[in-house]
Amino acid sequence: MQIHVVQSGDSVYSIANSYGTTADALTEANELETPSELVIGQSLVIPIVGQFYFVQPGDSLYSIGQQFGIPYQELANINNLSVDQPLSVGFRLYIPEQPKPTIEVNAYVEPTGETVSETLENSARKNAPYLTYLAPFNYRITREGDLIAPPLDDFAAIATANNATQMLVVTNLEEGEFSADLGRIIVTDENVQNNLLDNIVTTAQQVGYQDVHFDFEFLPPENKEDYNNFLRKAKQRLENEGLLMSTALAPKTSATQEGEWYEAHDYAAHGEIADFVVLMTYEWGYSGGPAMAVSPINPVREVVEYALTEMPANKIMLGQNLYGYDWTLPYEPGGDYAQAISPQQAIALARENNVAIEYDQEAQAPFFFYTDAEGNQHEVWFEDARSIQTKFDLIKELNLRGISYWKLGLAFPQNWLLLQDNFTIRKSE
Repeated sequence: MQIHVVQSGDSVYSIANSYGTTADALTEANELETPSELVIGQSLVIPIVGQFYFVQPGDSLYSIGQQFGIPYQELANINNLSVDQPLSVGFRLYIPEQPKPTIEVNAYVEPTGETVSETLENSARKNAPYLTYLAPFNYRITREGDLIAPPLDDFAAIATANNATQMLVVTNLEEGEFSADLGRIIVTDENVQNNLLDNIVTTAQQVGYQDVHFDFEFLPPENKEDYNNFLRKAKQRLENEGLLMSTALAPKTSATQEGEWYEAHDYAAHGEIADFVVLMTYEWGYSGGPAMAVSPINPVREVVEYALTEMPANKIMLGQNLYGYDWTLPYEPGGDYAQAISPQQAIALARENNVAIEYDQEAQAPFFFYTDAEGNQHEVWFEDARSIQTKFDLIKELNLRGISYWKLGLAFPQNWLLLQDNFTIRKSE
């Protein structure tokens, strides 16, 4: 695959011609609703095997080969060039497809209401071929240790048909919020724990879950070791039943990081006990905060690099958002929340308001401003092919176990094309 950023004067036809593909293929790959109206700054994925590289000032066959991990002699041969031939700026070189690392991919899916919406079910069905795990969010725990299931509809059948492992996600959510008090009961009351683990095992056997995923958030800091001990107990029970166990971790950068979201999450203990963890590396830009990138690359890297000091890389799943936010300006603490939007919705907003999409090189994230019909100024940050490729590069650089998406149901076709292009996805055996 190739990423192309739309410039002034570009059309689907001119872009397709530059890369030796067709306008129809380009339109279909990017799910372009209005292919005749591209947005300046919009990133497109070009559906070709391998990629093209356009020579930049100072490039040589040797330096380009080094960049892509290809001997310069092979690069010259592929492109029918002499190894001594000087390269002109703008000359197009073909770069063949490279060997792909194998990773695991999880995606949460969050049904609401009494049944799963058709949109959500279709999203799960469409993207399940790219998944190692499908994780319905969530089974809520009562104060007695019983489980309240989410609507599941056809998720089990979708997972089975696509050779994806079902993940049983259990949380301390109560009345729509993570409850510190409920979490304290779960990790300290042995009777509640025993009932909970019995219910988890029974549910896993009935539905067909193979991984049990604990997402306990905002636990009281004094219960950190209680949580660790609960996980040890759960791991032994679940392992005896042939089940994997994973956990979700708040995005910490040190063992001593303060804050109610962080303190009870012990990276070293989770890395020792769990089969793998999901780092929740998103929400720097969040609906109730000021406008900024949701998962800027440098803070994400800092979390992963800290995690690597506490656990092996093959236990780490990088958390990744499939959404962005539209903030109404000026931001006022306690004011209106930003609206969550999909990457496709963000592009449509830019198109409808005739504004160009910009790209923050430090955050490695796209953004734009627009003014609505009432005269209110907005700031939008979202994900695109460039920003997601940066996260894929981090996974490859640090040899992480894989990636975990929050959450299905939001259209981002470029992500799935690039995911498949960058990695071989491990499926259940």
